[in-house]
Amino acid sequence: MVSVCLYFHVHQPHRLRNYHVLDIGEDNDYFDTEENKRILQRVTEKCYLPMNNLLLDLIENHPDRFNVSFSISGTAIEQMEAHAPKALQSFQDLAATGNVEFVNETYHHSLAYLNSKDEFDKQVQKHREALNEYFNYEPTTFRNTELIFNNELAEYVEDKGYTALLGEGADHLLGWRDPNHIYSTPITDDIDIFLRNYELSDDIAFRFSNESWEHHPLGADTFAEWIDAINGAGEIVNLFMDYETFGEHQWASTGIFDFFEAMVNDVLNNPDNDFLTIEQASDRYPQRGEVDAHHYTSWADARRDLGAWQGNELQRQAHDELYKLEEFVKESDDNDLIEAWRRLTTSDHVYYMYTDGRSDGDVHDHFSPYDSPYKSYMFYMNALNDVARRLGATSQQRPLSETPSTLLNDIPEEEERMHS
Repeated sequence: MVSVCLYFHVHQPHRLRNYHVLDIGEDNDYFDTEENKRILQRVTEKCYLPMNNLLLDLIENHPDRFNVSFSISGTAIEQMEAHAPKALQSFQDLAATGNVEFVNETYHHSLAYLNSKDEFDKQVQKHREALNEYFNYEPTTFRNTELIFNNELAEYVEDKGYTALLGEGADHLLGWRDPNHIYSTPITDDIDIFLRNYELSDDIAFRFSNESWEHHPLGADTFAEWIDAINGAGEIVNLFMDYETFGEHQWASTGIFDFFEAMVNDVLNNPDNDFLTIEQASDRYPQRGEVDAHHYTSWADARRDLGAWQGNELQRQAHDELYKLEEFVKESDDNDLIEAWRRLTTSDHVYYMYTDGRSDGDVHDHFSPYDSPYKSYMFYMNALNDVARRLGATSQQRPLSETPSTLLNDIPEEEERMHS
C-alpha cells in the first residue's frame, strides 16, 4: 500500500505600494490594496474556484479514498473575505466535506520563529483561531513558513501539542534515505516528520509545462506508475506544493487540470493506493527512521536553506530592523500600528530583496511586484522608518540604523536617488 499525501499551500501577501521617502510622516498607508485585490481576484478565477470545484468532484467520486491537506495563511483568508468571498466560500465548502485537513502556521506567513518566539506564538494562535472561525477546524499538524524546519523547531511545536510537522526532503538532510516514510528527530518524542518528495512535487509544480523536459508532455498514467513503483519501498508520497500551481503558475492551457484529475483516478485504479491527509497518515503509519536537522532547511531555491530570505545584507538588515521595533510597537497599544507591523513581518517582503544572479533569481523575479530587489528594499525600509516615526519621540524606541554604504554602492544610481 502507498498513500499519497497531497498538501497545498495557499498564500497571498499584503504587497507594499511604491512607498517613497517623501511619504514618511505624510501617509501611513503602506500597502497596495488595489493591486492586492487585482491579483487575488485573478488567482481566484484562474486557480481557486476551478481547482476547488475539481477537488469537490473528486471527493464526491471517491469519498473514502480521496483526502487533501491545506494550509491557508491568515493574510490570504482576510483578503478573500474582503475581495473574493466566492473563493473563501469554496474553501469552506471543501471543509464541510470532512475530507480536508487544515494545517496550522503563522497567520502572517512570517519568519517570526527565527527572531521572536513570543511573536511566533501569537501569530500561530491567531491562525488557529482563524481556522476554527472560518473552517470549524482544530489543527493537529503544523507547517512553519516555507517549510523552514530544524530539530529545535520540531521540539518546540511538539511541546505545543502538535502531532505532525511538515518539512523539505532535502538531499543533505535525508542522505541515503528517501522521503517516502515518516521520520522523527533526535530530540523529539512522538511528533511525526513528513518530508516533501521534491522530485515528484516539482514535476507537477515546476516542470509540467517545460517543453525541454525529457518527460514532457507528462501523462497522468506515467505519473501514476511512478507512484505505484513506491509500493513496497515506501508508505507515503508527500506531494507538497503551492496551490497556485494550478491555473496560475501552470496555466489551464497546459492541461494541468485535466492531468490532475486523470492522475488521481489513475492512482486510485490501484486498490492498494489512497490519498490521505497528513493527520490520517500520521495515525496510520509508524515512524521508520530519524533525521538529524542541525541546520534550517526550507523548500525554497536549490540550496533549500534560509538564503531566499537572509542571503544578502539587504535582507538581513531589513529583517533585523523590523524586529528591533517589535517591543515598542506592542507597547504602543495602537492596534492599527501593530497590524501594519505584523503585515511587514510577512516573509515575501524580504524574499523580493533577493539579489543572487543564479537561476533561483528568476523565480524570485517572477513573484516580485517590483522592478528590482533594490526598490523592494527601499520601499520596505521607508515603511519601517514611518513605523518608527509613528512610535513617537517619547518612546524609548531605538532609531533605525543607517543604511550601510556598502549596500548603497550596489544600488543603481536612479534607485539610489529614490532612497535619498
